[in-house]
Amino acid sequence: MRDLRIVFMGTPDFAVGTLKALLDNHFNIVAVITAPDRPAGRGRKLNQSAVKKFALEHQLKVLQPTNLKNEEFLSELKSLHANLQIVVAFRMLPKAVWQQPEYGTFNLHASLLPEYRGAAPINWAIINGEKKTGVTTFFIDEKIDTGEIILQKEVKIKKHDTAGDLHDRLMEVGSKLVIKTVEKIQEGPVITQKQPDKELKAAPKLFKETCRIDWGDSRKNIYNHIRGLSPYPSAWTILQNGDQQIELKIYSAAKQKEVHNYPLGTLVPTKKELKVAVKKGFILLLEIQLSGKRKMAVSDFLNGFSFDENAKVL
Repeated sequence: MRDLRIVFMGTPDFAVGTLKALLDNHFNIVAVITAPDRPAGRGRKLNQSAVKKFALEHQLKVLQPTNLKNEEFLSELKSLHANLQIVVAFRMLPKAVWQQPEYGTFNLHASLLPEYRGAAPINWAIINGEKKTGVTTFFIDEKIDTGEIILQKEVKIKKHDTAGDLHDRLMEVGSKLVIKTVEKIQEGPVITQKQPDKELKAAPKLFKETCRIDWGDSRKNIYNHIRGLSPYPSAWTILQNGDQQIELKIYSAAKQKEVHNYPLGTLVPTKKELKVAVKKGFILLLEIQLSGKRKMAVSDFLNGFSFDENAKVL
């Protein structure tokens, strides 16, 4: 049985579940590497990553390098004498970092690799209307998400899952998969599986324009787009109300099949509902946020908003 000294690398909430599981299973975490503190909010107060907050609560050593190739950082990393590194939702590592430990550096990725390599696998799986996804552990190599696979676990995507729902399930399943992976490495050399070298569905980083809703798309695709971006970074559109144009984020919606003659994008408000005309039906808006306002249920929004007769979304 190998005696493991582990360096853990991660930044957001998704990584916290795994770090907690490692501690709960009494693995020796010699240090945690996470992103530098960033200014956030109106006061531009320095904000610690979710992983840093958790690590400090559990008296773990924390490193926050701005440059992973910095000689001082590499020297400090070497001085930890770690023989295994685990990466969950961090950034691309230079070879000088991932090749350091004797037993390698492995990553937890929130998809069934080789599908959905990239920064936003959870979002893209839902946006693309997939019925299943999963988690994969693999040894890191020179490219992004291409290393040899250690273990995988499939997870069903439910009909009305949002990215947030799926994130939480994959975080739990992923943390268990990491524990199994560490136990395999602890026992001795692991058998891995090479990834096929072919072009597959990708999961590139999401930018603001990617998140804008195309009201000319199919009813199903619009619905998947909204839930695949909820709660973060959120789907958005422009509300045209008379001469006023306001940015509108949509967090929750439903789809309705119906024949109508409304132009695409027309807003159809009633006392309790707000519908958008799309091909072969409507998208019912359920939870929204106007620019500069708080997130709210559409029923509350309708109480205090008056619509122009030609109101639409663009």
